[in-house]
Amino acid sequence: MNRVYNFSAGPSVLPESVLRTAASEMLDYQGSGQSVMEMSHRSKVYEGIINACESNLRQVMGIPDNYKVLFLQGGASSQFAMVPLNLMNRSRRADFVITGQWAKKAYAEAARYGEAHAVASSADRTFSYIPKLDPAAFDPQADYFHICLNNTIYGTKFPALPETGDVPLVADVSSCILSEPLDISRFGVLYAGAQKNMSCAGLTVVIIREDLIGNAMEITPTMFNYQTHAENGSMFNTPPCYAIYICKLVLDWLRDEMGGLEGMKAQNEKKAGMLYDFLDSSQLFRGTVEKESRSLMNIPFVTGDEALDKEFVSKAAAAGFVNLKGHRSVGGMRASIYNAMPVEGVEKLVDFMKAFEAAH
Repeated sequence: MNRVYNFSAGPSVLPESVLRTAASEMLDYQGSGQSVMEMSHRSKVYEGIINACESNLRQVMGIPDNYKVLFLQGGASSQFAMVPLNLMNRSRRADFVITGQWAKKAYAEAARYGEAHAVASSADRTFSYIPKLDPAAFDPQADYFHICLNNTIYGTKFPALPETGDVPLVADVSSCILSEPLDISRFGVLYAGAQKNMSCAGLTVVIIREDLIGNAMEITPTMFNYQTHAENGSMFNTPPCYAIYICKLVLDWLRDEMGGLEGMKAQNEKKAGMLYDFLDSSQLFRGTVEKESRSLMNIPFVTGDEALDKEFVSKAAAAGFVNLKGHRSVGGMRASIYNAMPVEGVEKLVDFMKAFEAAH
């Protein structure tokens, strides 16, 4: 078997031990005589899987008891509507920090249901930094304050959380969840598409403080009401069963093999440091993000020559380093080095980049 090093921004690399366990249980999950892919979500066997997944997530992330964990579908993009439909219910106003495409989409969707206010933006320099925030610009009566904690396309991450007082902080954490510890109590809502750091595609995880549930707008569709899913244990309809099972295996791996979020953070900092150190010293490649805003998960870089960028991506793929092409909106290259990317993968990528530089 010859596996490549997959630097895709999502769906992304999964831990090899997780894939091997899933493969071994594909036809017969723990003596049940059936695959998780085909068993009833109402069965006792599957109930054990989804309950264990939630329990593991609460343990690994340190989720307080007054927060609900919801296993949903629709991707993080559905949350752009679900959040305002459920939370924009008093002043009908919300604050946003615009740091990339996904933050822009969350802002635009919320503006359909109330008044969306952009308190800061980094669009002036192609979202290559996290803007400084002036608390005086925050609306103290806002129903929530929204950020995209890590920006997958542009490779930026908030170096510190905004202080929003009594206004619930809502964060899209799709590309950084489980990468390092987070103080869940600082947030009203956290949401994430799971296909980057948690599972395969199809699962969306929402972590929401209980007092924010139950006040949805009257126009809210039943399936978009957080209360629907909170009251039914994420079982109002058929959940993304297999993706939840994979998420459980990933959480097992993170807890038992990686030392939890502290251990995961240390490895992620090691990987990112290796690549950033090379980019900072390279005479051919350069990173595109201001140092204080750099992501641990997504690292964009360029040569400054589009033809050379294209050649690098092509030769890298031939050498087993795949999905390094940058997002279509920004070009260049991007290495997404999520939790499951081994240190060895980054080491070998840096060696390949050094050889490419020497040849050019």
